[in-house]
Order: sequence, then C-alpha cells, then structure tokens
Amino acid sequence: MDRSPSNSTCVKLYLCSNPEDSMVERRALRESVFPQLREHCRNTLGLDVRVIDPFESSDPSHWPDENTRRQLIKECMKSSAGPFLLALVGHQYGAASLPAQVEVLEYQLLLQESQRAGVSTKELEREYQRDENTIPPSYCLRPRNRHTCCPQAEVKEEEEMRMRAEEEELRKLFQTTVGLCVHDGVLSPERAHSYYRSALDADLRFALDNRSPNAIIRRCLVYVHRVSDATGETEKRRMKSQLEPQSEAATTPTDSQLLSELCDDFLPGLITSSQLLVYTTDTQCDCRHGYTTARRRGYAESLCQQVYSDLVGLIDSSSTLEGCVGSQLLVREQAEQEELCDTLSRLYDIIRPEEAKVRAFVEQSEQQCPLVVTGGPCTGKTVLLAHCAQQIKSWLPDCDPVVITYFCKLSINPSPRHLLSSLCYQIGIRYQSESSSEQNPSNMDDHSCVTDLRDFNSNCSWTSNICPSELKERLSSLLSFMPSTKQPLVLILDGLDHMEKDLGPHILEILPSPLPPSIKLILSVSSNRTRVLQAINPQRSPAQCVSEGSEESGYVCVQLASVDRKQCVKMLASLLNSSGRRVTSGQQALVNQALTSCCLTLYARLLHLHTSLWHSDSDVTESSLPAGVHSSISVLLDHLEQKHGSSIVARAVSYLTLSRTGLTEVELADLLSGDHKVLTEYVQQHESTSSNIRVLQIDVETLLLDLRRFLIRRMVAGSHVLFWVSRHFKLVVAKRWLGTREVRREIHSAIADYFSGRLACDREPPSVEANGQPFVFSSSFKEVGRVNLRKVLELPHHLQQSDKFEELEHGLLMSSRFHQAMVRAGLLGDLVAMLESEEGSSHRCFPRERALLANILKSCACLLQSSPLHLPSVMETSLLPYLEAFPGLQGYAREIRQERRRRGSGLGVSLCPAPLSVPSIQCLAFDAKTKDASVREVAGTEFGIVAEIMDDGAAWIWKGSGCDLVKLSLSCEQKELTFAGVKSSNHFMLFSTQCDKLLLWDVTGPEMFLQLKDHLKTESSQKTVNKVEGFVAYQKRVFMWWRGESFVSVFHISNENVTHFQCQSCVTCLVCSSNGFYMYCGQEEGTVSIFDTNTGSFLGTCSNLNHNAVTSMILCEDRWEMACVDRTGSVSLWDVASKINPPRLVTESFIGGESNDILNIDYSHIIGTLLVCQSHQVALWDTCDWELRDQFLAPRGRAFTQAVLSQDGHLFLALVNACPFVLVWRVSTGECVLSLGTNKQPRTLVKMASDVVCVAHDGCLTVWDSGAIDAAGTTPKMGRGVKEVVVERTGERFYTSDGSETVWRWRLETGLPHANFLHDGPVGKLCLSPDSFHLVTLSAGQIYVWQTETGQNILRMSGSRATDVLITPNSNFGVSISDRGLSRVWKLAHGSIVCNIHPYLSDAKVSPASTFLIGRRRGDLLAASLWSGSISKRFSCAESSEHVVAFHTLSEHPDFVVVMAASGSVYTWKVAEETLCMHFQLPYRFQCQPEDFQVSSDGSYALLSTDNEAINLLDLSQLRLCSFKAEGPVIKAYLDKTGYYAAYIYRSTTTTTTLKKNCVCFLQARAVLTVVRLADGERLGSVCLAKNPLTLVVCEQQCAFVGFEDGSVGVYSILDVTINREESIRCRENLSGRLKRCPFDRAVSWLPQATPNITWP
Repeated sequence: MDRSPSNSTCVKLYLCSNPEDSMVERRALRESVFPQLREHCRNTLGLDVRVIDPFESSDPSHWPDENTRRQLIKECMKSSAGPFLLALVGHQYGAASLPAQVEVLEYQLLLQESQRAGVSTKELEREYQRDENTIPPSYCLRPRNRHTCCPQAEVKEEEEMRMRAEEEELRKLFQTTVGLCVHDGVLSPERAHSYYRSALDADLRFALDNRSPNAIIRRCLVYVHRVSDATGETEKRRMKSQLEPQSEAATTPTDSQLLSELCDDFLPGLITSSQLLVYTTDTQCDCRHGYTTARRRGYAESLCQQVYSDLVGLIDSSSTLEGCVGSQLLVREQAEQEELCDTLSRLYDIIRPEEAKVRAFVEQSEQQCPLVVTGGPCTGKTVLLAHCAQQIKSWLPDCDPVVITYFCKLSINPSPRHLLSSLCYQIGIRYQSESSSEQNPSNMDDHSCVTDLRDFNSNCSWTSNICPSELKERLSSLLSFMPSTKQPLVLILDGLDHMEKDLGPHILEILPSPLPPSIKLILSVSSNRTRVLQAINPQRSPAQCVSEGSEESGYVCVQLASVDRKQCVKMLASLLNSSGRRVTSGQQALVNQALTSCCLTLYARLLHLHTSLWHSDSDVTESSLPAGVHSSISVLLDHLEQKHGSSIVARAVSYLTLSRTGLTEVELADLLSGDHKVLTEYVQQHESTSSNIRVLQIDVETLLLDLRRFLIRRMVAGSHVLFWVSRHFKLVVAKRWLGTREVRREIHSAIADYFSGRLACDREPPSVEANGQPFVFSSSFKEVGRVNLRKVLELPHHLQQSDKFEELEHGLLMSSRFHQAMVRAGLLGDLVAMLESEEGSSHRCFPRERALLANILKSCACLLQSSPLHLPSVMETSLLPYLEAFPGLQGYAREIRQERRRRGSGLGVSLCPAPLSVPSIQCLAFDAKTKDASVREVAGTEFGIVAEIMDDGAAWIWKGSGCDLVKLSLSCEQKELTFAGVKSSNHFMLFSTQCDKLLLWDVTGPEMFLQLKDHLKTESSQKTVNKVEGFVAYQKRVFMWWRGESFVSVFHISNENVTHFQCQSCVTCLVCSSNGFYMYCGQEEGTVSIFDTNTGSFLGTCSNLNHNAVTSMILCEDRWEMACVDRTGSVSLWDVASKINPPRLVTESFIGGESNDILNIDYSHIIGTLLVCQSHQVALWDTCDWELRDQFLAPRGRAFTQAVLSQDGHLFLALVNACPFVLVWRVSTGECVLSLGTNKQPRTLVKMASDVVCVAHDGCLTVWDSGAIDAAGTTPKMGRGVKEVVVERTGERFYTSDGSETVWRWRLETGLPHANFLHDGPVGKLCLSPDSFHLVTLSAGQIYVWQTETGQNILRMSGSRATDVLITPNSNFGVSISDRGLSRVWKLAHGSIVCNIHPYLSDAKVSPASTFLIGRRRGDLLAASLWSGSISKRFSCAESSEHVVAFHTLSEHPDFVVVMAASGSVYTWKVAEETLCMHFQLPYRFQCQPEDFQVSSDGSYALLSTDNEAINLLDLSQLRLCSFKAEGPVIKAYLDKTGYYAAYIYRSTTTTTTLKKNCVCFLQARAVLTVVRLADGERLGSVCLAKNPLTLVVCEQQCAFVGFEDGSVGVYSILDVTINREESIRCRENLSGRLKRCPFDRAVSWLPQATPNITWP
C-alpha cells in the first residue's frame, strides 16, 4: 500500500496528544474543525481528509500500543497529501506506559539491579515472558484479557479499577528499577528516558526526530499551551516541595522536567533545523481557581480557529487543483495503468525462470506470433508481466521500445470499444512523445490517423458514435505505421480471460492478425480458459505447452509453474525479518512442510501473517498452518474477527469485495460508521446506548493496518482506492459472507445509499455529517466545479445490483445533473451505453425516453466533448419540442431550469426554434459478418414488429422499441430454411421460403409457425415458381393471392381446409369486409370481382374505364362504397351496397400530367386521407368526398420512391432516390420541413402505431417516434428567413417578418403564431408603436397601419415612396422616410399630414421627446422639427474634414444625443441648446463600426464594434473601454437598452476546426448565443444554435429573440438574480387542451384594405 505524498489523494493527519489533558480540545476539533476541513478539501481540491486520533476511545484499554502508533505515524507520513502531524502539547506531560518489549540482556540487567537493591521483581517476572521469535530475543509484556474486543471478556467496573491500580503500581516499580540502574551506572540516562516518556513525547520524537527537513517542512503543526497556576494553591505547594533537597537515589526525572525538555529543547531545535511550525500560547490562571472549565473552552475555541486556518493554508499550498474534463479521460487512464503496473511489479519477490523465456521472446526480432503466459490460480501471471514490463527497456538497449501494459480485468470499463480507444490513444501519444521525426518522417506526414492525435482525446474518435470496426481500422493503421525496428512496440494485455461477459475472445478477434512487424504481443491466460486461446487461432484447438518459438498453434506458450520451495522459504524469512520476527527450528519444519504442499508466493505472504503471531513457546502442530490459499485467507479473517470484532471485519471486507472500482479509506470508514450491524456490535461491546456510539477512526485504521499486505492502492478516476491484491480474497469473502442474493443486495444497497448522500442507518455519525454527495462539488467558480467521479462510477452499479431500478432510472438515467457529471467527466460514451442498456428493462418505465436522450447525446457528441458545459442548453433546446410526445422527460427539463435558478444565472429556452431533424429512438445494425447482404423484402405489423428478408435467404426480426435485431432460424428435415419473402396483414406475418413453404406467424402469440399448404398452387408451381403477392388475414381465415395467378386461396387455420376463388384475370389486390363475408378482388385488367366467402358464390364485377390494373382498394363500410386506385393513380368510386345488383359507378377521377405507375398508397381512416405516391409526385385525396386535395412534386432531378402519412396527417414522409435522408413535407404549405438522418441509404419506410421505421438497403433500422415527428414537423416557422423581429413592451407578444406578404404575431406563452397580417406585396419594414396599439408596415412602397387588438387595417397609404417608417415615442405620429422625395410626418390615427421634411436624413431617429427627427446629412447631424419640417438644429464637427458616422438618442435623457465621429471622437450633443462636450478620443484599434453602434437608454454603455472575435464597448459613465472576447467571429450583437447586458452570436472556431465534415454533430456548432453582464463582464450563459441566425433582439423583459434562416424563431430567457428579476419560463407541458392539428391552422388572418384609402401626392 505504498505511495508517495505527491500523488496522494488523501490528507491523513495523526493527532498527537496527551489523552488525559486534551479531551476538550480534541472533541472540539472533531466536532467543528475536521468536518469543515473535509468539506473544504473535497470541494476545492478533490482530497479526502482522515484524522487518526489514537486516544479517541474513552476506554484506555482500547488505546493502541506504542508499536501500533508508530505504524500509524509512518502510514500518515508516507501517504498524506500535505500535513501528516497535528500535535497538541498541554500543561500536563502524561504518564509513561509499560514497554511492550524489552531485550533479554537489558531485562535481566533490570532484574539483577532490583534484586540487589532489595526490590521484589515477582510482579515484573509475572507480567513479562521471554520470546525467542523476536529479533533480537526479548521479554514481551503478556496481553491482558481486557484488551480483547469480544463481549464475553467484559469486566466489571470495580475489577477494571483494580487492574488499573495494579498497572500503575507495576509502572512505578519498573521506573524505580530503571532509576536504580541509572544510579548505579549500568544504564545510561538517555536510554532510561525512553522508559519515562509519555505517549505524547514518544510519538512526537518518533515522528520528528532524525527526519530530513523535507519530511517536516510544512507537513507538521505543533500547538504548545503553557498554563500557569493551573491547579491554584496546590500547584504552589507542589512547586515548594520540588525545591526541597532530593535524595540521592531519586534519579527519576519528574513530569515537569520531561515536559520542559520537550517544549524548551526538542521542539525549538526543530524550528531552526527543519522549519517546524510551532505555535505557543501562554495562559495565566487565577491562583485561587486554577485552570477552570471556562478557560479551557475558551482556549479550545481559539485553537479550533487557528488549526482550521493553518491546515487550510498548508493543504492549499501543497496541493494542486486538477480539473477533470473529457479530454483528460484517456490521459488519466494511461497514468492509472502505468501506476498499477509499477505497484504490481513491487510484488515480484522471487525471480522466476519464466522471466528468461519472456525476455528471449522479446529479444527475438523475427518472432511474429504472440506470447501467451498461462498458469493456474495464484501462480503470479499478472505480477510477472508487470515486472517484465518494467524491464523491457533494459532488455533492448539498442532501441527505444514503447511498452504499453493494459490490465483488462482491473479496468473500470471492460468494453472492447473502450479498450480499443485506450490502445489507440496510448500508442499514438507514446509515439508522438518518444519518437523523433527523423526516424519515420514519411509515415508521420502521410497518415492522418497518426499525426492528428487530438482525435484520440477530444472529439468523436473514441465516443459511442464510432463503431468497433472503425476503431479496429484505426488501431490497425497505428500498428502498421508507428512501430519500427528502432522503436518496436511491446503490447502486454493481462487478464483478458477474466473480463466480464467473456469479452476476452472478442477483443482478440478485433486485434489485427497476423501482427505487423516490430510488434510483440504478450498475453496472460489461465490454464482452464481455452476460449481465449481459440480466439488466437480459431482454426486449431489450442495445443498443450509448446516449446518457445514454436508457431504450431499460432502462439508461443510459457507455462508458469509453482515457485521453488526454497525460494518461498527465503521469501518468508525475509518478510519475518522485516517485521522483527522469526521462527524456531521446530516451527520452521512445519513451515517447510506447508510450503511443500502449496508453493505459491501469495500463500507464503499469508504464512508470514500467521507465523508472525507465534511465540517461541507457542504450541504449534501441523494443523496450526492452514493448507492452501483459500484456507489461509479464511484463517486470516478468523484472526481479524477475534482482534477487531466480527461485524466490522465482515462488513469491511464485504464492502471492499462488492465495490465496483474499490473504496477509498474515507469511504470505507464512512460506510462502517453508518452500518447498523457494526454499530449494534459496538453497543454490546462498549455497554453504551446507540445514540452516542460510533465507529472510531482508529479502529478502522488498525484494521487496515492488519490488511495492508493484501490490499493495494490504485488510482481510479483521480482517487486512490483500496483493492484486493488477489481476486481469491473476493472469492473467500463471497463464499463466507456473501453467499445469498439478499446479503449481496443489502451491501450494494448500503453503498448506493452512501453515494446517494444518505446512510443505511437512521442516525448519521459526526464523522459523516458533512458527507454530502453532489454530482458536482461546489466551487468558488460559479460554472466550474469538480465532478464527483466516485459517485459517478459507483452509484449506478450499486443501484442496479441492489435492484433499485426506479431510483436508477429517475435519479440517474433521467437526471440532467447526472448527465452533466458524466459528460464533464469524459464519460459520454458510458452514459449513452447506460441509456441504451436493456439490463433491468422489465423494471423501467421510460425506455423510449431513455432512447431519445441517448440519441440526442450521440448527435451532439463532438460539441459536448469539447464544451461539456453546453449540455444543459443543448438538452433543453433538443427536448422542448418533444415534451408532449415524451411526457416522462418533463422532469428532466424541469431539473435543468431548477439548476439554473439555483445558480442564479443562466440562459434558458423559452421558445424553441423549429428543429431541423428529429432524433431517433433506436438505430440497429447487423453484425459485421452480414454487411455484404442487402434487403430483399420488408414487412411490418401494426403491433410494432418488422421482418426483413435478405438476399442471402436470412430472415431478421425486430420486435419493437428497445429490442435488437434477431435472426430467425427455422429448420425442416434437419436443414435450415432459407427465406424468399415476407408479407404482413393485421397481426399475422407470412414467410415464404425458397423451397416453396409458406409459414404463418401470429405475432400476438408465441413464436409458433403454421405451415400453409395449397395443393392447387403446388401443382402450378411445378412448371414455374410464383411468388406470394399478398394476403389478408381475418380471424381464422387467410386470403392469399400470387403474382401472375388468377385465383385466390382461402386458408381455414382451424381445420387447414383450403378454398379457391377463380377470377377473370391475374389478381393484383384484395380486400375483405369487416365481418369476412365478402371478398373484393382487384385484377390486372382493371376488373374487380366480388365473392360471398361463406357460400363461395360469385356476386358480381365492375371495371374502370381505362382498364388499368387495380393496385389498391379501400372499402368504406359505413357508406358501402369502394374506392379503387389503378396503377396510374386514378381513383374510381363504386357503390357496393347492393349484393344483388352489380356495383354502381359513383365517380371516377383522373390525375392529369405524367402517367407513372404508383409506388405505394397510404390510407388513414381516422383523418380521412389517402396518399398516392408516384415517382414524380405525391397526391393526397380527401376520402370524405373523394376529391383531390393536393399534389406535391418531387424535387427537381429527383424521384419519389415511397411516401407515408404522419400520425396526425398534417405531414407526410417520403424517400427520394439517391438521398440519404427521410424527407418530411408539411401538407398545409407544401414545404419540406424536416430531414430525418439515417446512417445508410434508406430503402423502405414502415409505419407502426407509434413509430416510423426506416429500413436501409443493408438491413439497418432507424426508428423515430411518430409523435416526435408530428411535433417537430408542425412547429411553426415562416416560409423564409426571419428578417425583422419587434417585441411589445410587455414581452408577451412579438411580430416577425420574413420579406413575404405576411407578418406574424406570436404569443410567447403558447409559442405559437395566433394572427397573420396579410399585404399585397412583400413587407420591407416593420414598426410597432411604443404603446403597442398600432403596427405600421411598409410593403411595396405603401404604408399599412394596423390596430393590433382588432387586426383591422385602418390605413393604407400610397404615394409615399418611403424607404423607412418610424413612430414617435408618444405613439401619436408616424414618420415616413424617403430618399427620393419628401419625408412626411403624419398622424397615426387617420393619416393626415402634419408636415413635410425636404432633405433626406440617413439613419433617422425620432427624439425621445417626439419633437425632432434627427439624422445624418453630408457629414453633419441635423434635427428637423416634427411640427414644421424645417431644419432647426445642426451639429458639425470642429474640423472641416471630420464627419459624423453614427449617433444614438437616449430615452432616459431626451435632450441628449451621443455622437460618434469618423476619427473616433465621442461627443454628447444637447439638441435643444445646440451645446456639446467631447468625452474623449478612441484609440485607433477601437474604431467604431457604424452598423454596430448602439447605446443604452441611460447612456451608460455604447457598443462600438464586433471585430477581431470580440465585442468592444465604451463605458460612458466611467470613460473606459471594455472588450469581451468571443470564441469565434461575432456575427450579431445587441446591446440591452437597459444597459445591463450585451448579447452576441459568434461562430465557434474551437469546435469547427476540430470537427470533421462527416461528423454527425457538425451542425451543432454553427453558432453560439452568449449573454454577458456589463457591470462585471461575467458570462451569464450560452446556447448553441443549430441553425443560421439572421436577427437578434433583446427586450426589457430579459428575453433574447433570434430569427433564423429557416423561418423559425427562438426566444431565450436571461436569468440574473443580481438585478432581482425572475427568469421568464414558458412551460409548454402545462398547456391544456392543445389540439392535434397543425399550429398554423389556428392563426387568424387579417386582410388589408382592398385599395389604398389615402393617396399622397
């Protein structure tokens, strides 16, 4: 368990004190300082904190001895990440304890001197016994019964007091004896002092004496408290007695002398030599009362403040905060694997002869096959490979090998995808750092997969978007081009055979075979795991151990045998010697015998623990040593139970065994402190009530000391965790304590409760009161906190193992906080895998919601890996359109808003723009082995089952959302059937085989297939093979027809009878009545034959006029009408009510234009719509009156291949040739509104009850939710790009214009347009009166004035020749600006002209007081009176060459105008008085861009420009320049009129430069909307925009409106608690009564006046 403090993740403090003089201080520190310190370290530094107080127990019998305390101090010194010692030195020295061990010579000397002086030594001889097994031989203190933890050894209080008195007398006797030896000169005073020292003094000297300065500097804190007159008058009398002459024999130093030596000599010496931090406090007490309780409490309070401040300072200065982002995931894992290799190599205690064979294999350059190290359990395969990995560089001195070791069974992610990603990264990064360009320049330049190593640690190269086959290609490329003879690659994979789900063989199959040159592959495999060996050479079964260099079995095998017994004996002797122990010769014989039967290094280590407990007089026999590893582990656990208690041991090892990645020491201590069984045992042991009992840290620490040789510390996700050194400990613990599912579930549940932030027991002990478990620890930075990786890694596993599936789904999988933590931790791929996992699916309620979340995350993978903090805004934007289709995700969206409110700032989505696409809920691909096959036929049922027939005869079944593609395997006469086709009808599927068998499957029942036999068809098929054209299933009958046949076969499923109906020509389609009594057969020549299926009689026939083949029939039984669709798309309607008379033709409709054969039809009875798809068009029929509703032409140069109606009929989905998307058209407007992405070329669309399935040509399936398609497709958007947005003052409604004839008015509450203002020409300008009563539009040179409430067009004025329109701030007048004629001022109510303004004023604005029209003309700024039209005010620059380039009025200062000159001079012009003042001259680099110039209404800020990827502002109140850096070119910027914010949109260069053009998430990083607070420059929030923005407006209600290129509008609410405003939230999930119609159908259209009612001359 060794590690250096530099890479430690735990601050481990040893609390050194006199237990009798520091109870108040230690309690105060435990209750107030240590929990606060722990919280600080966890949140800001990612460090755990453990404080080891050896005297924490109130019972002195439970205090550890000096040897244990020394081990604890060494452990703290070695492993603490910062300070390791906290010492409290009070005014009492403390009593010395009896030495646990005295060397034989010294002990005999003590006895001799005592006996010579006449002092009885019987008590000493009774308490000490000689032990020859110690080094050197010593007399050891006999253990007392009271030290046991067993409840049966309890003693009564009186007996305890008596034993304490005896111990005190014995201690005095021992010290008296030591004093006599000193007096007689046989023992030096220095040696004698070691027997006088108290625990405080002994611990301090052990920790600080003879240490290097680096071990002490800033790592130790000592607090000395000197108290004068502590005991009042008693103290004076004691001091007086000390001044009296002492007897000659009294050479024993007093406590005060020893304390003075410690405080005045020892500690000050270290201050000088080692910069020891010592704080001294002097307290002068009242001589009458002494050191009172109040004074002690006061000191304790001040001590707590000082200790916390000092510890925080030391820890912060010695620790570095390391972030944990996605790009560091593989970096972190590489470091963890390297550290693990180093740790395991230290366990290599015995040199194995097999090491030479491994070395010979590595040194042979011509060897091409892998090396496999095999062996039985515990033979040391992993340790051997770890050691060899450390030695390979020394074995190959003539080259520079790259050694990569991967311990598969110890990886936290055992998936093949992750292993491939990790190997790709490690190979690439190691060769990049170690190889020079001269060694392999061409390869480094020619292969992008090698040179662009950022692909392996940043973007989509290692996410779930990349399939294993692509990763395999990358790995093959790296292995082919990177290694060389100068830099060979040695790849060591350990533990493939022990990976979960038996993934080892699969990983070996992925590795390239044969291996490229200059590569050595070394594997370790257990002898009984043959599947892994078969994967190396699948053509052969693995041979027995072959000689080195043989390639007969495809690999070189090295068999790892047992260790030589003599080597094990030496190893055991060395271990005993290091712990100061040995065994007698008789005991050694038993050890030799045991090692003969089991000669394994792990067994020798276990024997060391057993034999170290032996004494020289111990009665040991053959049965004293357990046989074998498992028995030894079991005996070890028995010993620990006797020493520490059964419950604490059982629970501790159980927690370690069932943890996913191991546990930190703090986590283990917290779990034990909250374990009910452990606390119950403590109550019994300590005779205390359960309310104040708790597990002591010292008890946990001493237990870990006893386990330290069998635990390793490994770094996992930035934390050092404890892990069993061998998996056999897990096996023994599982067999002993975890044998039942209930017990395992209980342990998993306790760990899950802990990582959820709660404990299993009802009472939380003080040590874990601050043990909050957030997903992200809070930090001083608002947006950046440290991810709780321990929770992220452990909690999902334990929730699943404890069957807490509901909490797993709601608390994690459907939690935005969990998603944020996973993405920020770089575990996006793992998150997607968890969402797509089907484990425990029967207990989960939201499989479709999880699938949607997974696909959204995959579609945004590149963006989220480069910018993980964008996740909330990305998910909110992506989910809002679909909350009605997926109500289970409303909580997810609500959690995002709650988190934003908790932070107090952010940018939320109030109105989501129309999506460009719809995320799928499932994507399924075939196994790579079938990638060359293509789909022959597809069929689907309304119950959500799809069947595919491939051209190789295979049949694949998909049984609905959440299921995988499953191959259908049927055999007949011991021969597997190959399939030819499949059809579906209702809940039946009909499979036809290539051997002319027909198999019927009822998908609502079990997978039982009924063979249908038609003797008539069999006879006809002897001459020609005919294909089943279709069938119709009704109850127990199946109506079937064949291609090119003129008869219909009716199968009776119950009795297997077959009835045939003969028609006039070849049957092309068929329909039955709902009761099955009547059958209508469409035929090739346009004829329909009608039969009575009960009697078998022919009832009649009808035929269309053009005699085209009938391809489909629709029977409307409520009116007894039959619609026939022929192959050209024409529809004929027949009255078939009469069963006696022939059908009567009602109407016949022909489609004009091209006459192409129809491809498919889709009929919806609910919405009364028939879709007819032809290659050149899609036609929609209204089936209520059978009129052609609309026709949609195919895109130019393209052709339709299939089309289907959406769920609500307002959309239709179509496939177009040579197009990889599924295109969605809106029926009401005829525009293509969506493109649904697929990974492969689409072939067929299958419409289910709630899903739409796209089947690609290679059989891959992509599934979308029908409701999601309807929601996205009907999201309102204008026909063109939004050019202008104006918002009412209340922010409740806004108006948009796209340059067409229509202006839309939207209601923010519903997110829908509810009124349209129509014009006779395109609208070029939009203006809303400040009181929102009037809307003025400029269209085709005419001015329209609308009343916003009534929608009435009250004025339509022509002849204005206006290019712009304005409304005065008082909402009374309008101003038309014309650059070719007069500008006019007119009354808004009735249009009468007030005045004309002759000169044209560019960039004109109305003054806030509604008195002037201000604008630029010929370099000057003019103000024209709105009453007379004359130019009454003029501003000219002082320099004749200077001219005005921009200006802005101030609504809060109506008399002033801010003016910007071309030279960069800034002026303030008071219009009425025509006075001005110059503020200052702008620097050259801050020149103003007139098109960007904006000023806040109060004149506090001015937006100058948006160049150089920044927005530049001028703080007019403080006359300073500000610049906000963007992460790309700024394309839009808007200054909030209130002066609080600036909003801007930039194109991200950090993401677009790293994204590849074929990346699925390329569109996600096109533009980013960001809002910053101007007061302090803090970025409030950002939202990624998936489309191209055209317009940006910010209103006073803290909302940003963005108009997009596709005609949609997005509204984003700004949350900022610093100005006491709430976030504007539109909760669409709370809207009730929303109709299932296109939103545009509800908008009211307001018509303009037919002609202008005012004409200006």
